[in-house]
Amino acid sequence: MKIQEIREIIKLIDQSTLDEFLYESEGTKIELKKKEKATISTVAQTIESSSVVEQPKIVEVKTQPVREVQEEVAVVEAAPVKEDSSLHKITSPMVGTFYQSSSPEAASYVEVGSKVSSDSIVCIVEAMKLFNEIEAEVSGEIVEILVKDGQLVEYGQPLFLVKGN
Repeated sequence: MKIQEIREIIKLIDQSTLDEFLYESEGTKIELKKKEKATISTVAQTIESSSVVEQPKIVEVKTQPVREVQEEVAVVEAAPVKEDSSLHKITSPMVGTFYQSSSPEAASYVEVGSKVSSDSIVCIVEAMKLFNEIEAEVSGEIVEILVKDGQLVEYGQPLFLVKGN
């Protein structure tokens, strides 16, 4: 695993509400924990595939205070969501970063008032450098966009409200 990939994982965990994360694969182990002192520590253990096994390498990374990130998340989660049984919620199928368009220069896939069909692409959720196109799965009109472009989203988090046909 490359250091850039580890940094991306740290960034995603730092922006999420997760307190602990553990990843193991082919001799590599990454454990992330948010501590009370408002830092994130990373321990990476790598076993080289050569005939000589090196001592485990320990990398400690400290990032910005977690308290600030949690305050930002609390503000986003406090935004009112209209509860209406006639509205369908398009939810995130994964944890990742929400994007309204395929690139910063491109127009958004949908805006409030846009008509969508069940196979219409409404956004992209990027996870671990994979860009996943999210389909509406319902026909209707976009009534509200519940997240901001570039925001970290959780699994099952509502992204859009759609008024069905």
